[in-house]
Amino acid sequence: MAGSPPRLRPPGLDALEVRLAVPEDHDAVGTLTVRAYEALDGMPLGHYRETLRDVAGRATDADVLVAVEAGGRIVGAVTYVPGPHSTAAEFEDDDAAGIRFLAVDPDARGRGVGGALVDACIERARGEGRSRVLLHSTRWMGAAMHLYERRGFRREPALDWEPETGVVLLGYAYDLRWP
Repeated sequence: MAGSPPRLRPPGLDALEVRLAVPEDHDAVGTLTVRAYEALDGMPLGHYRETLRDVAGRATDADVLVAVEAGGRIVGAVTYVPGPHSTAAEFEDDDAAGIRFLAVDPDARGRGVGGALVDACIERARGEGRSRVLLHSTRWMGAAMHLYERRGFRREPALDWEPETGVVLLGYAYDLRWP
């Protein structure tokens, strides 16, 4: 079992609040998410930009969480997928929850925002009695994959898939069960 990861808080992170997004946040979250993905070196976005912007759509049956710094600026967001019934789910495992659309404002990277959002998703899944948390990443998301691995996620090649030619999604899992 991965257990609870150590939580080292970078300077200034104490002022960060992770909360459920409200409808008034959706436009800002969509813009931030596109901006964060556009900053990934070489990742082809094409029509995926519209999916990234559609925060209201994914909030219908998943939880969009935001990281807000003191002063109210949203500096990160993630979608917590409560189970396979969600339209945001990329898995069929009834015992799992998922993480999608992790995005950190490029100006806020390296300050622990992504880790705080991932930790919030892990805690939600644990509180809901899920057995594991699943997610996908790509080769363009090296920093995110490093973050997931530091948090205790492990690569699960059986979860890999290719939604379109040249875009391979790499599966990761975090085990919430005690041995």
